[in-house]
Amino acid sequence: MRTIPILAALAALFLPAAASAQAMTIGEREYMNSCAQCHGPEGKGDGFLVDYFLEGGAPDITGLQRDNGGVFPVAQVYAIIDGTAAEGIHGTSMMPVWGQRYSQEAEEDLGQYFALSPEDQARAVRARILALIEHISTLQEE
Repeated sequence: MRTIPILAALAALFLPAAASAQAMTIGEREYMNSCAQCHGPEGKGDGFLVDYFLEGGAPDITGLQRDNGGVFPVAQVYAIIDGTAAEGIHGTSMMPVWGQRYSQEAEEDLGQYFALSPEDQARAVRARILALIEHISTLQEE
């Protein structure tokens, strides 16, 4: 039965995160809530849920800048997160659709921002994505 290991893994993820949430940047909090489960806390592709949901593992995202000639690919990463990138990167049957959290259509995830005008909702979503991208850029290795 996989229930016990999954519950233990979830507890291990959320208890420390709750204690240190105040010290995190917005981008780090977004990353820990949406990405670290598969990509790992440091972006190495070694998240604790990867074996349960992804055949072949999650990509190591610490080399994005290196693999792009030393320039962090902001536009490419943005398109992956918001779901406008090529089909199959996020949202396949192999991976949870975390990108939906970063869409204006994901009303329940906008929380307090849902009461805003559509233009302000779009700004709130963009701010979350840009904060997340900023954190991912700090995970890059040479």
